[in-house]
Amino acid sequence: MRVGISGWRYAPWRSTFYPKGLIQKHELNFASRTINTIEINGSFYRLQTPKSYLDWYADTPDNFMFSVKAYQEITHFKRLRNIDKPLTDFFASGFLELKDKLGPILWQFPPSFKFDKELFENFLNLLPENFGSARTFAEKSTRYIESDHIKFNPRKKMRYAVEIRNQSFVNKDFIHLLKNAGVALVVADTAGRWPQFEDITSDFIYTRLHGDKELYRSGYSDEALDYWFKRMKAWREGDQPQDAKLILPGNSTTVGRRDIYCYFDNTDKLWAPYDARKILEKFDLTSDLEETPGKLSEKYQRKNKPKRDIEDGDLSN
Repeated sequence: MRVGISGWRYAPWRSTFYPKGLIQKHELNFASRTINTIEINGSFYRLQTPKSYLDWYADTPDNFMFSVKAYQEITHFKRLRNIDKPLTDFFASGFLELKDKLGPILWQFPPSFKFDKELFENFLNLLPENFGSARTFAEKSTRYIESDHIKFNPRKKMRYAVEIRNQSFVNKDFIHLLKNAGVALVVADTAGRWPQFEDITSDFIYTRLHGDKELYRSGYSDEALDYWFKRMKAWREGDQPQDAKLILPGNSTTVGRRDIYCYFDNTDKLWAPYDARKILEKFDLTSDLEETPGKLSEKYQRKNKPKRDIEDGDLSN
């Protein structure tokens, strides 16, 4: 059960969620100890580097998980046409360095992108099935850098999720394509702006909560959080809410239990990390988290000290 935030670098969070006195280079280290997953959004705007992913891996706890938002050139600029190069470049950008901390890859499509069955099927067929084939795919890119750091199970399954924003995707063929490929349909709450459906097409659920009443800006009331908690609880246990909004009625993927990835993207203000934390509390998943939002622990007070001060401090009681 993974509940977290979309991105972590937000100036308004400083001196609030990030406690006063926490230096910026420690923000990921802190955030990853208050929630248990983060969706990397910077990968959407530009290709990252293997070093960045290695640093993020090293900066987070052993049991942490990242999701990665796919590069916009593929989804928004090329719009799935002539994407061989940007797709291999994206896979070569280094996210495989996250190894056991790599969760799903998110493919978000713009509101103007309409469903084209043949185009979408061809895209899904290009996606590598596991880590081994993903690495082979990445090697086709001129950006690929051979890494001595990558140690992972080549048979580990790659996970993908698709977020839609155009009504043309309300099509049974779309659901069949996702289900056949084992790709998840993102359950996206966009304050009523874009389609929201809950067809289960994979063995995991990917939820993005962009704002209850106002897109990206509004927080979730206790009532709204309880609504999403009950849905996630049902999905995790292998069930489907009775009032689920489905493109293909009766559609479901039967499994014993499902993994859940939930990201709060109402990040324009201070809601996201606190809303995520409240859901984790409802699932009784905060006891293993090391840090408390807004509180500067002794660990970070020591990290902030100059090296000489730390050494001097270690010599005294």
